[in-house]
Amino acid sequence: MASKPDITSPPPVSTTGEAVILPYPETAIARRFFPPMPKPTHPAAVAAQKFASAVLPTAFMLAFLLAFWTLACGPDSALPSPSKVWEESHEVIMHPLKGVEFHGIMPEIQDGGDVGIGAHIMKSLGRVLKGYTLAAIVGVALGMLVGTNKYAFRALDPLFQVLRTVPPLAWLPISLAIFQQAQPSAIFLIFITAIWPIIMNTAVGVQNIPQQYRNVAKVLALNPMEYFVRIVLPACVPHMFTGLRIGVGMSWLAIVAAEMVQGGTGIGFFIWDSYNSSLLSDTIVALVWIGMVGFALDRIVGAIGRLIARNG
Repeated sequence: MASKPDITSPPPVSTTGEAVILPYPETAIARRFFPPMPKPTHPAAVAAQKFASAVLPTAFMLAFLLAFWTLACGPDSALPSPSKVWEESHEVIMHPLKGVEFHGIMPEIQDGGDVGIGAHIMKSLGRVLKGYTLAAIVGVALGMLVGTNKYAFRALDPLFQVLRTVPPLAWLPISLAIFQQAQPSAIFLIFITAIWPIIMNTAVGVQNIPQQYRNVAKVLALNPMEYFVRIVLPACVPHMFTGLRIGVGMSWLAIVAAEMVQGGTGIGFFIWDSYNSSLLSDTIVALVWIGMVGFALDRIVGAIGRLIARNG
């Protein structure tokens, strides 16, 4: 049995002048690799491992942020600490649906008066649903037109590129001048903010359809409607829903900004009213709600996109 080379001894020297290849020590190789961890086999252990891998990183990050927030808020700090937010906004946190009555699945929100933050969220979501749905329908249609017709692309693309750079709040005076009311003005603001990423991404998806798909359509002699339904729509779903996800996020941003300026009801009005009332803790609670609702909207649109792509 051959003995292992001694790594402490000097390397052997070839007497013939040829290079000598030394084997890498096996002990050093063994130190470079950790022994594989045994994988759980019990269904409960597997489910617990998946749950931990999905939840624990987020939980640790939240704990770190709360600890950093607490340490950053000294006795004389203008920013309230997490414990102070809980004390001052306990009513807002624990009773978000105050003033909301459910008749079946449709909520009925009291007009005026003292309502919870959940009621303001529902008002804002209602406006977002109207404006975003309109933007999705018009945006997908215009994106298909621009992506399939080169003359429409040359005519409309420069206009879209100019209009999409206009900030959302810059449209507010125009919408108020046109509609003369806060509710339709807010819906128009959502529409005009969300439509541009939907148009652009849908057009890019149509323009990037592989040539093989077009060749298959020619071989099968598909008419324009069949080509649109069987080739164009399935091929551009990923790009389309990328635009729809960006659009729903921008819709949520636009409605908050519009409500802060217009007043009335909605989460934007709640933030502005809390600031004017020097209730900074309520403002922080509203920011958390805005982030969670925006995250949920993004995940819902993404899930719909994956479902359609999988079934398409």
